[in-house]
Amino acid sequence: MDTDYIRIATRKSPLAMWQAEHVAAALKAAHPGIRVELLGMSTQGDKILDTPLAKIGGKGLFVKELEQGMLGGSADIAV
Repeated sequence: MDTDYIRIATRKSPLAMWQAEHVAAALKAAHPGIRVELLGMSTQGDKILDTPLAKIGGKGLFVKELEQGMLGGSADIAV
């Protein structure tokens, strides 16, 4: 992992993007010169809108793709 460059996986929702931007700003304030990239991702929870979440997997539907991004090396952290 390049310690001068951080890739943040996040959902594309306005709240998730705001949270990721907040984390990015905190990282930049604590580590001047660091470069941060936000990777907006759509999750199964974002795509399946016609079925109650409890029937299709619950909260995990909103994080699986973010976790896969980190495990696959396309993201360093997730917000």
